[in-house]
Amino acid sequence: MTDTVALSVKWGKETIDMNFVVAGGVKGLKTELEEKTRVPADRMKLMAKSKGLWKGVLKDDFDLSSVDFGSAVTKAKGGPLNLLLMGSAAELSGPKTKTVFLEDLPPEEVAKVEEPSGLENLGNTCYLNSVVQCLRTVPQLRQGLDSYQPAAASAQALFLTTLRDAYKQLDRTMKPVSPSGLVRSTKMAFPQFAQTGPNGAPMQQDAEEFFSGLLTIAAGELKEDRQMKAALPSATSDQLDGATNVSDALFGLKMEETLTCDEFDGKGDGDDKMQVESEGVASALVEPPVVTYDLHRKLVCNIQGGVDGSSQTNVTHIAEGINLSLNGSIEKRSEILGRNAMWTRKQRIARLPPILAVQFGRFYWKPTPDSADHAGVKCKVMKPVAFNSTLDVYDFCSESVKKELKKSRDKALKEEEERIEKKLKGEDMSETMDTDEAKSADDDEDAALKAALAMSMQTEDEEPAPVGPGLPPNFQGHYELFGVVTHKGRDADGGHYMAWVKASNNSGKVDKIADSEEDNEDWFVFDDDEVSPCKTEDVLKLKGGGDWHMSYLNFYRAKK
Repeated sequence: MTDTVALSVKWGKETIDMNFVVAGGVKGLKTELEEKTRVPADRMKLMAKSKGLWKGVLKDDFDLSSVDFGSAVTKAKGGPLNLLLMGSAAELSGPKTKTVFLEDLPPEEVAKVEEPSGLENLGNTCYLNSVVQCLRTVPQLRQGLDSYQPAAASAQALFLTTLRDAYKQLDRTMKPVSPSGLVRSTKMAFPQFAQTGPNGAPMQQDAEEFFSGLLTIAAGELKEDRQMKAALPSATSDQLDGATNVSDALFGLKMEETLTCDEFDGKGDGDDKMQVESEGVASALVEPPVVTYDLHRKLVCNIQGGVDGSSQTNVTHIAEGINLSLNGSIEKRSEILGRNAMWTRKQRIARLPPILAVQFGRFYWKPTPDSADHAGVKCKVMKPVAFNSTLDVYDFCSESVKKELKKSRDKALKEEEERIEKKLKGEDMSETMDTDEAKSADDDEDAALKAALAMSMQTEDEEPAPVGPGLPPNFQGHYELFGVVTHKGRDADGGHYMAWVKASNNSGKVDKIADSEEDNEDWFVFDDDEVSPCKTEDVLKLKGGGDWHMSYLNFYRAKK
């Protein structure tokens, strides 16, 4: 066996000549090369160009003593053995940022890196605290509030300004914040929230009613161009599609409702279908479908059944509940029949929002005809209804919106198929070598040029038309869960609300939830002034079915 071997290592545009002691093994070879090139050993990829050495990339556990270097030198006609080195040199530089200790930062900067602050409970105000914490992570709403300058003093203006101040106070401190100003303005703007019990204590209120009231006030106040531009600076009139205020631009769903008379679509009995004689030819009268458009600021997950209350479907997933809420039957007058008839009701989304709210229909009013006052009672549905960290709304959309979403989906599918094809052909080396090291600046420019050329060659039909404001390019109809308001307790007029909010950044490596493809990311749970870290797997357990917290309001944002 040869003790020392002459090597010629090609590294980029450089050639490194060296005498290598074979007994040093792979570690010794990489150590010597690291001294000469400053390429870290763990980032080196060494390949043999001369015959008779090894195949592919040199592994750390490869035994160099198994190589017949004498024979390899003979094949190289006595010259040095040629190797190819790939890897970038480590830059020798000082720290890019100055080290700053946490205790030296001002409170507002510490608040950005520590756990977010909570809100104190001022007497059954958890309904307010939970919604405020979820909406705290909606930057578009925050920007709209920051640009708000009320024209005149009013209860509505005071409500929005105290909400904005509460957010600013939360951003400046790590300590719990007292929302006293916001609570007072809430009771002024919504007198029903000022109700007290027999002992004079504030009564528990509904978190969804507070959320809907907040959006109603914002719709009436945040409607100037300045606020719209602050919330959605790049939104066009085509994307807004009639949305004239921040609430409708961020949360609004344009709903397309189609009513079809059952007695003219093949569902009714033959005797019910009217026939007339026209020039000796029998023809069936047709009741045309009635298509109308309306604005909603949330979707509803119907837990009990369809919109007509007669469905016997057992809802176990949020998608099933939403589908039930969008379909049903109503009794309505038919002008052709001259009497009331049953109509099939179908709603579909004709404009998508950047922020999507979904309410679980957990509370309902139960009549009590046998009671003394016949007043009825408010009840809670405890059954479990599962949800995932991503919600696909494609099936809930109108045909025109589906058409545009399908263009983006087909494009993404084509790109994925091409990537897999390249990988199978060995053209995709992303898993075996560092692409940043393998490609030059010229390659990047060529790729950018090709991408720009491909975009310029697209026809108008291939480019998706806007389906809503503030949506990411090539939006496919997928929404990412970022906030959940939960309710605990069997009493619909009592219990306790909490907020579960997705962290802006993950503290470490993100693993998968066991037996699923869900990312187990970082979240925070806000129990009024107490804030604790949690994970995605904890949030997905909030589906109900017991006395623990269960989802009542889910907040989603358009997924990039």
